[in-house]
Amino acid sequence: MVYQYKNNGYSIVLDTNSGAVHLADDIIYEAIRMMNEKKSPAEIMDALTRTWSRKEAEDALAECEELKKAGQLFTEDIYRDAIMDFKKRQTVVKALCLHIAHDCNLACRYCFAEEGEYHGRRALMSFETGKKALDFLIANSGNRRNLEVDFFGGEPLMNWQVVKDLVAYGREQEKLHNKNFRFTLTTNGVLLNDEVMEFCNREMANVVLSIDGRKEVHDKMRPFRAGKGSYDLILPKFQKFADSRNQEKYYVRGTFTRYNLDFAKDVLHLADMGFKQISVEPVVAPPQEDYAIRMEDVPAICEQYDILAREMIRREKEGRGFTFFHFMIDLTGGPCVYKRLSGCGSGTEYLAVTPWGDLYPCHQFVGQENFLLGNVEQGIIRTDIVDEFKCCNVYSKEKCRNCFARFYCSGGCAANSYNFHGNINDAYDIGCELQRKRVECAIMIKAALADS
Repeated sequence: MVYQYKNNGYSIVLDTNSGAVHLADDIIYEAIRMMNEKKSPAEIMDALTRTWSRKEAEDALAECEELKKAGQLFTEDIYRDAIMDFKKRQTVVKALCLHIAHDCNLACRYCFAEEGEYHGRRALMSFETGKKALDFLIANSGNRRNLEVDFFGGEPLMNWQVVKDLVAYGREQEKLHNKNFRFTLTTNGVLLNDEVMEFCNREMANVVLSIDGRKEVHDKMRPFRAGKGSYDLILPKFQKFADSRNQEKYYVRGTFTRYNLDFAKDVLHLADMGFKQISVEPVVAPPQEDYAIRMEDVPAICEQYDILAREMIRREKEGRGFTFFHFMIDLTGGPCVYKRLSGCGSGTEYLAVTPWGDLYPCHQFVGQENFLLGNVEQGIIRTDIVDEFKCCNVYSKEKCRNCFARFYCSGGCAANSYNFHGNINDAYDIGCELQRKRVECAIMIKAALADS
């Protein structure tokens, strides 16, 4: 499958199956377009020579044929026939999302976790439950040495002592079991202080800092329960924290809604505030919510991605660039085949743990009892659910089969698919449209910077 598009003055050709990207001149671009339409060589020559000389047309076709022979154009899908072996692969648990606190000190309007309650009750994870979760991870990780644990909520800093105690326990277990824990933390910053920063800089491989962008945008959607905004409190803390980590190994992570479809301004605001690692993502919400993004909003959002991409190129050339999570793309081969086919590994390699030790496929399924897998004491009981997630990949989803971006998004989010279509093997349509645009922009940025 070959995908062609034009962006910011560049004519780009992507060979989906090989991942090869080509910057094409007009004649090559047109030749590939007709080859993609299954035109015969004679038909292509006839069409090209209406605009270019015969020699130019012959050279263009010869170049396209060389790319085909080199496995960089119109390549075969080598994964489709191997999908059965992929489904049968032995999986191990390599990552846990520890819901250290089903409680929060903010009342974010778009929160899928219902201010930390997750369709249930407020609770804090005990040290004993956390220990059992880490023991479960070690016991089910097979020969895998590197393991990941994300402290999540609600707001994890509301249970900070248990976070510290579990990190200490994990460090002890590393030596006993020849494992290496990569701890991460997601926080809204309300309780962030020097002691937390120092500990995180010593122990946390990555920290996600929640902020939506401009003050008026952030305060509208992320207030305290009494209604006061949280921007003025958290911004200086986040700036200090990001600098203390040398502007590495963190993200400021925001959410944009229908209220700020001009979200490129929020990304650039965060960059202007000194942040170098930025992620601002579209809200995913039921369509009846007033802040929910709708299909008619997609063109405006795509235009914002174009605006942002052009500005990022300009800033990078001026020596003040920054990283935008959704424009990060690896054109040298990308992640392993399993990752490209199945994404995050939810329900198989990645699980969420509630404060009382229940296991779910990921944090977005927590509280939905039909996805309750088991618990940290007994382990996984519902192996049928695991098998269902194991079979969730780009070939099990009809919408992915002819999508040029399938190996970059890996089929999208299973939870979004379930929430909008009732099964994990569909795809969230708005998310698909935006993902395709992000891939286009990411490739264009690579082209522009390579061309400078």
